[in-house]
Amino acid sequence: MELALASAIGVLAGIGIYLLLRARSFDVILGMTFLSYATNLLIFSAGRPVIGKAPVLKDGVATSLAHYTDPLPQALVLTAIVIAFAMTAVSIVLAMRSRSDNNSDHVDAHEPELPADDATKPGAGA
Repeated sequence: MELALASAIGVLAGIGIYLLLRARSFDVILGMTFLSYATNLLIFSAGRPVIGKAPVLKDGVATSLAHYTDPLPQALVLTAIVIAFAMTAVSIVLAMRSRSDNNSDHVDAHEPELPADDATKPGAGA
């Protein structure tokens, strides 16, 4: 289970970093989302996830740490999910506004100029 969780965290973080380095607003927003998923998994794995143990006290079970799992990482991940959702919504609104103001979804609002021959430009040679 640890290998699968570590692999998932690494893959999500790699995808997130790759998308953050792209030049389009939508790619950057997706990159932030993937990085938040990776962070949530990292926080959750820090609590040593175990199968079959309750995070809250149950009747008839001794109140020692050997019988329960740590509920703090679960609470932190739940809070992080809500915050990430709100920040994604804000980022999408900012990207949409930037697109409408600049007629471009490029991060710095300038489309990269492609090298072109003078003969292929409109109005050239006239």
